[in-house]
Amino acid sequence: MSVHVILGAGGSVSNYLVPILKENGEQIRLVSRSARQETGVECIQASLLDAAATAKAVEGADVVYLLVGLPYNIKIWQKQWPVVMANVINACQVAHARLIFFDNVYMYGKVEGSMTESTPFNPCSKKGKLRAAIANQLLDAINSGSITALIARSADFYGPGSDKTGMANITVFANLAKHKKAQCLVNADTLHSFTYVPDAAKALYLLAKDETAFNQTWHLPTKSPALTSKAFIELAAKAWNQPPKYIVFPKWMVKVLGLFVPEMNEIHEMLYQNEFPYLFDAAKFEKHFNFTPTSYEEGIEQCRDYYQKL
Repeated sequence: MSVHVILGAGGSVSNYLVPILKENGEQIRLVSRSARQETGVECIQASLLDAAATAKAVEGADVVYLLVGLPYNIKIWQKQWPVVMANVINACQVAHARLIFFDNVYMYGKVEGSMTESTPFNPCSKKGKLRAAIANQLLDAINSGSITALIARSADFYGPGSDKTGMANITVFANLAKHKKAQCLVNADTLHSFTYVPDAAKALYLLAKDETAFNQTWHLPTKSPALTSKAFIELAAKAWNQPPKYIVFPKWMVKVLGLFVPEMNEIHEMLYQNEFPYLFDAAKFEKHFNFTPTSYEEGIEQCRDYYQKL
């Protein structure tokens, strides 16, 4: 039995990872900003902005998962993410714990073709520059030999329970569940990859148990080929037995909405991901672990069943 510590418990990925750890008899410690209780696991309230609290939370860990989701605000990210990363790296060094950092693809910027683990960092947004900086913080620590860690990257994700953070959940499934038109940002005909959250959680545990996987970057399993937003909405509408009606929000509309809705203002600089092809290549992981990602059809049907139970 190993001690697995989840920093940022309570999010979509964490909620799928915990049952996997339980099924495999691992000792679990959940760390979050707010107090929580869960049967059969140790729960700790701690701020990762506090170095001492972070060190205490990680003490005795074998594997640490950094799954923190800070508020989607660039000013908060710029202030807090470098501190969080530094504190977590230092804590894992002291505890001799292996670190798994769950990351996104913002640092790649606009990419011609598919994003792979070797795609260079070329951020074209403030958030992308910040994500490149914290990824490099960890990569520098790995390259110095002071920590054993890996970066696990996901495309935009979707799945049952991803109501607050999954863009497809917010713009498509939640609307269909209310018999409303689905929504699409900028371009309905652009290809866009989506990672199924349960697949991501399974992948994190596979990485944690494979010592050869560390000190490198992995793209988490994601179904290929990617679908256009229109095709994705059509599959969802079929699952909900509704007509495939949707609204496209152009960039100028998102900009205007941002004057009244702070979250939309934060999204505006990331719209290149919807304007241009967003192709995520996870062949490295899928080949190494012989892993077949969940099809979009099955994933969408699971989301439908989830929303019908709400």
